[in-house]
Amino acid sequence: MHDKRMQEALQLAAIPGGLTAPNPMVGAVLVKNGKVIGAGYHPKCGEKHAEVIAIENASVPIEGATLYCNLEPCCHNTPAKKTPPCTKRIIQEKIKRVVISTIDPNPLVNGKGVEILQNAGIEVVTGVLAREAAFLNEIYFKFIQTQIPFVHLKIAQTLDGRIATQQFDSRWITDETAREHVHRMRHKYSAVLVGLNTVITDNPKLTARLGLETQPYRIVLDEKLEIPIDSNILKDEFANRTILFTTPNYDNGIKEQLTQKGIRVNVVNGNGTGMVNLRDTLQMLGEMGITSILVEGGSKIFTHFIKESLFDKISVFIAPIIIGKGIEAIGDLKIEKISNALRLQQMEFKKINHQLLVEGYRDLSATFGNLSGAI
Repeated sequence: MHDKRMQEALQLAAIPGGLTAPNPMVGAVLVKNGKVIGAGYHPKCGEKHAEVIAIENASVPIEGATLYCNLEPCCHNTPAKKTPPCTKRIIQEKIKRVVISTIDPNPLVNGKGVEILQNAGIEVVTGVLAREAAFLNEIYFKFIQTQIPFVHLKIAQTLDGRIATQQFDSRWITDETAREHVHRMRHKYSAVLVGLNTVITDNPKLTARLGLETQPYRIVLDEKLEIPIDSNILKDEFANRTILFTTPNYDNGIKEQLTQKGIRVNVVNGNGTGMVNLRDTLQMLGEMGITSILVEGGSKIFTHFIKESLFDKISVFIAPIIIGKGIEAIGDLKIEKISNALRLQQMEFKKINHQLLVEGYRDLSATFGNLSGAI
């Protein structure tokens, strides 16, 4: 019964997707006498938490009920927090038992919520569907413990590992079904990141075309500020959500034009080869409150994220087409022996219409930190 109700809570938690960032996705289900009497989910950062919504939705008196939620209820009331502690409300409502999936690794919680509930005489059960709950909130768990964004590489390639022809044509390697899947992926992330070459060759919009009220930030790595001033991401209605990262070698004239258009330009160190330093970039993005990034290209960008071990997850859409010589998805990683190859963890394989989607993680312990033992 615990698993069934927790599964319901997880399904509720997933509904808003990336709208909860930087907060986690949380669902809650209230059960009394074997029946669900209330349910809810955290819809958006700054709004009521799932536990409170479930309580307020209850159809009968709550006293003596069991509350299921996929994350430890919050217990702090810091100045930056927009909602009161859920533990206080749970105690006030005289809930008998609280069943959760995972402890919240936020230093302000991290077991304190469980302790407060237990000290109030409430039975607490932990670890129910912990693995499923951890993967649902992988973005939150990475960011809250490291202050570095969760980085997800998304590659669309041919069967022979190309992302474009020699003439840089890549439209379309994957079909419409796969592209719709990518738009849903973008909805989960705070930002989408590409390199300058992708902007020049594809002139993408990098939006989530799902009729949503919010759009991800568009991040471009541009070592010398050579981006065409008429690029879509610099002139559409979401231009204020475009962020450029460049090195000290940037073109000052272009920087002034971009600044006048309301485009943010951040200067970071180079990496010794003329590229933007990825570690400094991620550090700065974390400081800006960007919790997650979907990296969409191109080959040079994919290669450096992999070479520097700065990604958490990778998704590769493999289309059943062959083009021969072209632009490779991933460049030279300086790996000379198979024994030194990067081996992904927690692999999954899915069929997306005519494509095979291969997904895996670089290092579960690096991504989930203190929660890696639950996976």
